[in-house]
Amino acid sequence: MIALSNLIAHLEALAPLPLQESYDNAGLLVGFPQMEISGAVVALDMTEEVVLEAHQKGCNLVVAHHPIIFGGLKKINRKNYVERAVWTAIEKKVALYAIHTNLDNVREGVNDKIADRLGLENRQILAPKKNQAGEPLLHQHKQTGAGLIGKLPKPLPTQDFFNLLKKAFHLHFFKHTALCHETIEKVALCGGAGSFLLQAAKKAGAQAFITADYKYHEFFDAENQILICDIGHYESEIFTVELLYDYLKAQFEALPIYPTQVRTNPVFYY
Repeated sequence: MIALSNLIAHLEALAPLPLQESYDNAGLLVGFPQMEISGAVVALDMTEEVVLEAHQKGCNLVVAHHPIIFGGLKKINRKNYVERAVWTAIEKKVALYAIHTNLDNVREGVNDKIADRLGLENRQILAPKKNQAGEPLLHQHKQTGAGLIGKLPKPLPTQDFFNLLKKAFHLHFFKHTALCHETIEKVALCGGAGSFLLQAAKKAGAQAFITADYKYHEFFDAENQILICDIGHYESEIFTVELLYDYLKAQFEALPIYPTQVRTNPVFYY
């Protein structure tokens, strides 16, 4: 067995906690650094079902992208899904670690995994972070920040681009704005809710912007200049599980590590 602090050190080498956004709550949510870890389950969400899955597999750690404790927790009475997950984690002695917007803001993180699915080349951070002096904030000699932009290996007719999206992200359907380009080559993207990056995508010359959680009136902001594709929050980020599994398995070959088998997406389609 290894100390939880050792595993956390490797996760924070990949995505340092100071790179998370100010509103976020990444890091160790339940547990203590000196715990010995018997195994880990990696997931997108740390629901009660995922905690129980970890316990049943003999694992006492869940590493997930989304933190279950986000806006504060004043009571733990099992009255909602957040309280139930935390209660069960404490009861079963399962530690919870979230690696959220800090993983969004690094290369080789969430957005690079999305870009991998599309085969994007010449990738750059869409909205780079800067230090107090206005200089690019680097991690492992690379820029940090939100979103990503790159080019497809070759321009695709819009219909072929749509087919690529459906295949790459296992989509039955997705929402998009009016077609405004005959072909798509330069693509901007942001895992999860990324509407705040639309202007940056336009400025960078993207012909398409892939993200999720777009509201009705926000679609008007495309202004017939860019193709917005809302593929769904879960659908855009689910491959983060594969990213975390591969990374941790490479660091800790002898530690039992499992990708979750629980479908945590609360959205269903009919």
